[in-house]
Amino acid sequence: MLIGRIIEKKRLLEAFKSTEAQFVAVYGRRRIGKTYLVRETFADKFVFQHAGLANADKTSQLEAWQTALKNSGYEPETPPKNWLQAFDALRQLIKQSSKRKKVIFIDEMPWLDTQHSGFLTALEYFWNSWASGQKNLMLIVCGSSTSWIINKLIRNHGGLHNRVTLSIMLQQFSLGECEQFAKNAGLGFNRRQILECYMAIGGVPYYWTLLQRGKSVAQNIDSLFFEPSGLLCREFDSLYRSLFNNPDQYIKVITLIGKKQSGLTRNEIINQGDIADNGNLTRILSDLEYCGFIKKCSDWGTNTKNSVYQLVDFFTIFYFSFMDTEGDSGRNYWMTLQTMSQYIAWSGIAFERICFAHQQQIKNVLGISGVVSKVYAYRDSDMQIDMVIDRNDGVIDLCEMKFSKNKFTIDEDYDEKLETRRELFANKIKNAKAVHLVMVTTKGLAENAYAFDIQNSITADDLFAV
Repeated sequence: MLIGRIIEKKRLLEAFKSTEAQFVAVYGRRRIGKTYLVRETFADKFVFQHAGLANADKTSQLEAWQTALKNSGYEPETPPKNWLQAFDALRQLIKQSSKRKKVIFIDEMPWLDTQHSGFLTALEYFWNSWASGQKNLMLIVCGSSTSWIINKLIRNHGGLHNRVTLSIMLQQFSLGECEQFAKNAGLGFNRRQILECYMAIGGVPYYWTLLQRGKSVAQNIDSLFFEPSGLLCREFDSLYRSLFNNPDQYIKVITLIGKKQSGLTRNEIINQGDIADNGNLTRILSDLEYCGFIKKCSDWGTNTKNSVYQLVDFFTIFYFSFMDTEGDSGRNYWMTLQTMSQYIAWSGIAFERICFAHQQQIKNVLGISGVVSKVYAYRDSDMQIDMVIDRNDGVIDLCEMKFSKNKFTIDEDYDEKLETRRELFANKIKNAKAVHLVMVTTKGLAENAYAFDIQNSITADDLFAV
């Protein structure tokens, strides 16, 4: 069953109905469901489908391509010796097909582009010399290597410049979609449990398929992450090595950013990591942002040079919080952590990132879904604010996130802290806009005199809206 993906599926079907040749690129991080989306959308409509081989040489890739041609009903007189011949054989297969619409699906395309293989040149020639003129042709390519898809296809400045007619970056599930998944899978989780799962694995569909019925959230996390045979205990290296060439550079940068909750500026990354300030760092930061691992925040009145990069990928946050440490985690490790400061610190960060991932739901509750706004975290020497919603209607919302098992109580000290923060921020912006206080909590606010100083209160249940 295809959960969510309504807009993405609609766009794919619109391209399918087009009367012009379509070159579609679907990309996104590993395990996000790219292949599943394409196959569920088009089912038996493929004339040809093929998936690149991981860590294979040119010869092996061509042999696998020939097998895919045979499985699709075409066998060349001689096996292709290079990619020009391979794409020519594909052209012959397409020409002999009786289907009205010719849908070609090449999965994990970046893996086909091995060193000195000539793959990209052959793809350019295939598309420019013939395929682009076939009005009933739809070429769909996928890849987990987001940097390859973006730099070699979408931003190509050579023969494939502006040839991609539709690009879809597949995002993770929302909380509401994960709730639907959990219900369909019979996991029996309530919203509190779904929230905790999301804090650990985000909305990556494949990770959710690993959760087992009959086990609690704690039992599932223990078995997936902390047992020697756990399916996610070695996922960190696999994830980054599947996405990027020279992954060690990316891991170094993501580690620097991940160790600082409030994030780092570019200059801080350069200085703390002893990294050269050049185009390579620009590309690494851009690729990490495109993949959804980090977000770039620009504060009120600052230029982009002072932007802060924050880690927002839930799995990576979980990894740095609990897995990137020495020592034996032991049996039932996760259950024993939940009263410790390490868990409390992680849950606060993860819940804050969930709120950023569901900022549209927050805007809906505030009644500003139609108001143009900019959302960012704020930090300076005087204060740090979890989320700022800078609205074009003359208001700025300062949002505080609190993760707790019960309703959150604002006491006198915290009330004074909030009021001081509001006054400081109002002074920073020279009172250019009204400044409102917003609390986003798991269970809401306990009623007392201080709770009335808050303009709006949002709960975790509000974040589940689809």
